[in-house]
Amino acid sequence: MNILYLLIPLGIIFMAVILAAFLWTVRAGQYDDMEGPAHRILMDDDDPRIPRRDPASREQHEEDR
Repeated sequence: MNILYLLIPLGIIFMAVILAAFLWTVRAGQYDDMEGPAHRILMDDDDPRIPRRDPASREQHEEDR
């Protein structure tokens, strides 16, 4: 029975630490975007976002004008 006097305060302290860690992760934005990282792994990063024109095609484009 005497062990309860030790375990109950330790349980409350442990719960407070876990609650503080959870609140810290929520405020840090850990749960803001739950689907983005899952989709980002499927995207191919090899393609440039802005297509680049090589000088040969630019000269041909100017000749067409």
